[in-house]
Amino acid sequence: GIPTFRDAGGLWRKHDVRALATPQAWGENQSRVWQFYHYRREIALKAHPNAAHTAIAQLAIPALREKLAPNAESTHITQNIDGLSTRAYNDLLPETEQQTPSSIFKMHGRLFDVECTAHDCKHRELITTSPICTGLAGTEALVEAGTERVVRRADLPRCSQCGELTRPGVVWFGKKPHRIQEIMALAERADFCIVVGTSSIVIQPASRIAGIVKQNGGKVAGFNVDRTNRHTFCSWVLARFHFQYINVMSVA
Repeated sequence: GIPTFRDAGGLWRKHDVRALATPQAWGENQSRVWQFYHYRREIALKAHPNAAHTAIAQLAIPALREKLAPNAESTHITQNIDGLSTRAYNDLLPETEQQTPSSIFKMHGRLFDVECTAHDCKHRELITTSPICTGLAGTEALVEAGTERVVRRADLPRCSQCGELTRPGVVWFGKKPHRIQEIMALAERADFCIVVGTSSIVIQPASRIAGIVKQNGGKVAGFNVDRTNRHTFCSWVLARFHFQYINVMSVA
């Protein structure tokens, strides 16, 4: 699987990895921040959607959702940036119909987006090549071993439009998530919420979503490796689950 922010290994054990995903960290050490995101990109490129991704993706496909919840609508709100949710969705469709579904709200953006830092450009594009640039090639193995290379600013990823430095196109900690007002409005109207993982009940403002659903009379189901005291708002909690439990959600 893909390590969480808290589980990132190698060099990142020496750093508060959440602090690497901030404007402050970017201003202080662009080489280190890019190496961190390059490391995560390389892991994500080798990963594949698991049974949980597939089960949730089925809810975004009307013909499949109808089998489980007739006449229901579904929205997938994710803090994950690895793109596995979209890949799971497309794995269920013929190649000619593959797309990024509008029902997936990516609060923190996409790991493979890059954004130009030039104020008069701000070009953004999706880049999935490996490595993203020659300057970062091989640094993922070094940082896994606990070593950091100093990559010159000139050798970091550059904008394809203007040639200036780009940064990872994700939402930094402390910045406003994408489409947050739409997300909270959806929570106000929802009658059922499935919460998967720990960050959904810990990281603000995503951790407010399930509480809003419950306050408005909806039900909340929590899926996590461990049960915590933050699951008190859940109507049901399935902790220490295995893939056979996830398969209960499968409607294909």
